[in-house]
Amino acid sequence: ACQDATVMQELLKEGFHRDLLVKVELGVVGEDAGGCAVAARTRLPPGIYVDPYELASLQRHNLTKVVLIPDVVDVEAPEYLATDHLVLLYMEPDPQCSRCFRAALPVHGRYHRPAEESEEALVVLKSPEVLVCCCDSESLVTCSFGERGITVGNPELGIWFCVSLPEMEL
Repeated sequence: ACQDATVMQELLKEGFHRDLLVKVELGVVGEDAGGCAVAARTRLPPGIYVDPYELASLQRHNLTKVVLIPDVVDVEAPEYLATDHLVLLYMEPDPQCSRCFRAALPVHGRYHRPAEESEEALVVLKSPEVLVCCCDSESLVTCSFGERGITVGNPELGIWFCVSLPEMEL
């Protein structure tokens, strides 16, 4: 039976070039999550971006699986001229934990307008939606996370359910 999911996101490194680490532990009692696929859907605000050229290189080397929407990003635009974009990050099973998944994504900070009182700018990264599809296990397919369960895509591929976590400030 499915109880809940624990989701953690963390920014690694300092400065303008960071890694966004997302970890998910599925709340599956008495079972592992070996038949599950997990993805994090995150809306990146204008203050940060994913470099599509860097992403393409990582994907060519099978180091990440990501869908970037829109797939064209102006990497030179300052924060006040940029728009947000959506990232769908497919997560890998964590070999240390049978119910855990993780993924890292390189993100970059944008330049902001000069400020008189501070040398820092605040960028709020909203909570990711975590999509879970447990296609190989009947008991997991029937799990939903409260009222947040949603069906995504082709029903023959399983049912994807959605969980969220709070915003974080960068």
